[in-house]
Amino acid sequence: MAKVMPQLLTRFLQPNRILFPLLFALGCATTSAVPATDLHADHILILKSKHTMILLTNNTVLKTYKVAIGKGSGGPKQHEGDHETPEGFYIIDSKNAQSRFHRALHISYPNADDRKRAQTADVNPGGLIMIHGIQNGLSWLGSLQHTIDWTDGCIAVTDSEIDEVWKLVPVGTAVEIRH
Repeated sequence: MAKVMPQLLTRFLQPNRILFPLLFALGCATTSAVPATDLHADHILILKSKHTMILLTNNTVLKTYKVAIGKGSGGPKQHEGDHETPEGFYIIDSKNAQSRFHRALHISYPNADDRKRAQTADVNPGGLIMIHGIQNGLSWLGSLQHTIDWTDGCIAVTDSEIDEVWKLVPVGTAVEIRH
């Protein structure tokens, strides 16, 4: 038996055999994996009709959150004060750690299309659209905040969720908001 084992190992570890390529592939897969601490989103997809925000990295879902949106009728934002959440393509252009909503990531609304639409309608498109936590002092609401749409057009998650989003989403991340 002692002579058989080395012969089996030698036979299966030859480069043209199955085991060696398999071990090599497994080794490569583990060394090229991204450490959890290096993960970050490169795209945020917000589905208003599903009250869902999805963080993606390389087209792979990183995290999904339930969200509250603007307390308007659910349509696209048309003008300042309509309480609607905009729809379109934006970026995260800044972060505010001192927000009155725990933490906030500013969305680059209005974009060129939004400004053109507002100009045509002779209205102010508004601004200050953010992804944020719960208003300071009300964090005890937790996930209850998802049960109604209460924002002025922003996207809201719980305070613990915005802490996580804050770490995963760098400034410059693409944001797509769909109905």
